[in-house]
Amino acid sequence: MIYSAIKNQQWRPGLPAGLSLLWPIVRRYRWRLAGGLLCLTAVDALQLLVPRLLRRGIDGLASHAIDGQQLGRLAVLIAGLAVATAVCRFGWRYLVVGFSRILERDVRQRLFDHLLRLDRPFFQQHSVGELMALATNDLAAVQLACGMGLVAAADALLMILATLGFMCWINVRLTMIAILPLPALALAALVLLRHIHNRFRVTQERFGQITEFVRSSLHAIRLVQAYTQEQRQHGHLEQLGQQYVRDNLLLARAQGILYPFAGLAANACLLLVVLFGGRMVIHGQITIGDFTAFLSYLFLLVWPMMAVGWVANIFQRGLTSLKRLHEILQHQPLLTNRARPSPALARANGPPTLVLQGLRFRYPGSDRPALQDCSVTFPPGVTGVVGPTGSGKSTLCQILVRLWPAPPGTFFIDGVDVATLSLSSFRDLIAYVPQEGTLFAGTVADNIRLGRPEAGQEAVEEAARMAAIHEEIMALPNGYATQIGERGVRLSGGQRQRLALARALLLDRPVFVMDDGLSAVDAETEATIMATLAAWCDKRTAIIVSHRLAALRCASRLVVLADGRVRAMGGLAELAASNDYVRAVLSLQAKGN
Repeated sequence: MIYSAIKNQQWRPGLPAGLSLLWPIVRRYRWRLAGGLLCLTAVDALQLLVPRLLRRGIDGLASHAIDGQQLGRLAVLIAGLAVATAVCRFGWRYLVVGFSRILERDVRQRLFDHLLRLDRPFFQQHSVGELMALATNDLAAVQLACGMGLVAAADALLMILATLGFMCWINVRLTMIAILPLPALALAALVLLRHIHNRFRVTQERFGQITEFVRSSLHAIRLVQAYTQEQRQHGHLEQLGQQYVRDNLLLARAQGILYPFAGLAANACLLLVVLFGGRMVIHGQITIGDFTAFLSYLFLLVWPMMAVGWVANIFQRGLTSLKRLHEILQHQPLLTNRARPSPALARANGPPTLVLQGLRFRYPGSDRPALQDCSVTFPPGVTGVVGPTGSGKSTLCQILVRLWPAPPGTFFIDGVDVATLSLSSFRDLIAYVPQEGTLFAGTVADNIRLGRPEAGQEAVEEAARMAAIHEEIMALPNGYATQIGERGVRLSGGQRQRLALARALLLDRPVFVMDDGLSAVDAETEATIMATLAAWCDKRTAIIVSHRLAALRCASRLVVLADGRVRAMGGLAELAASNDYVRAVLSLQAKGN
């Protein structure tokens, strides 16, 4: 069955699923990343040298073993180390933070490319708002984790290890005393991080719900205003906003516990050093220079300890977002793109013949077949498809253009099973006009040129004339250069449908499928368009769905659907005499005229 469970994408062995998403990018920019981490290591090494120079100067002053000239040289050396540190700090910021932006760009591109390949079942399960949140909020969290989070983690690890080494070099016993609070910090981090992970996931999902609600409300703004639902929409958004704030406060509570606890542990370390280190100085176990250097190293250790909470939070948020992205990238389309285009699909062969044999189709999650035992041939010329609402007309059109998959052995083009062909080679033969004339923000000409961006102005205008929209376009403020707004908001429903028709006509492909694409157009204009299309469709394989039977007089035959089955086939006059549905519709439409 074609709706078996979608197989998960295989990831690189040895890496967690989410992290394997980043592995190719890390490999590609490994030298940039290595250079940034090298600069970061240099910064830490230069910082660790300063306390040693201070120790030498202080002990020299205490023992009168250093003069002003030597002290000046130490000052110049410390200043030189500061300049070198600044240069290296710029280096790691440019290289590592720049890498994180490159990674964000590449992951976003991969996500977008993957979404373009997915089909309808996926988009029925995931809202646009959720996907927009993934491409914005979640990617920002991943970028922060792979940028400043990575820097802070590497810096903290290097500084902790190196600083502890220098502290042990001064006095092992004092170092052991100084790090006593650290196990408590590690335990608190482990407990709180799990809670942060769960709360952040809920917060991101809530953000997706808000994004989707705002998007859908603005998309349907005319309907909201017509039904005076502004206050209700306002209240719903306010409720979602309050829930989002509550989720963020619960997340902030966990973060708010982790950060102060890290600071408390750092200050506890300082207290122990002052208490026990001071006694060692008094008893002559370490020099005042050793004590000063130890305190300097401890101050260098305080930031990494306090950064543990911030780094852990950033990484946890990044991993949570990475997991969400990975879950989306695991989804695979039901329609796979085979790599075998057939010579039978060449346009030189003339209009192809489409054949359905015993097609049975059921939407995922539905118990009722949308099409069953559907056997019909669509030869060159015009074939009309009629039937009551819910009879399967739109489903049939979507299968014919391969927006839904047909089981192998049920759909053929010129004798070739379409299941063995690549999607691109098959769809390149089809011009499709759906029920909803979907348009994009941009100019009128850009929307008509969608499938043929290289088409000249003359070809664009010719397609518009065939769709009976040219005169109305010329009446717009800037003609074909008029910006029509998002989704064609400045146009009427009939104008949007005719622009979509012009877009399909411009493609000039051998198969033409129109799924009631003139439903919002008045009967007179529709008759004009169909008369123009009659001669054009004679040289193509055309399948036209319409509720107005008068518009299908140009069809050589009609296919009548009901309950997902082909109930009758024949010419309009023949069916008017033999088919109750056709006879009833013709009678009603005749009375309406």
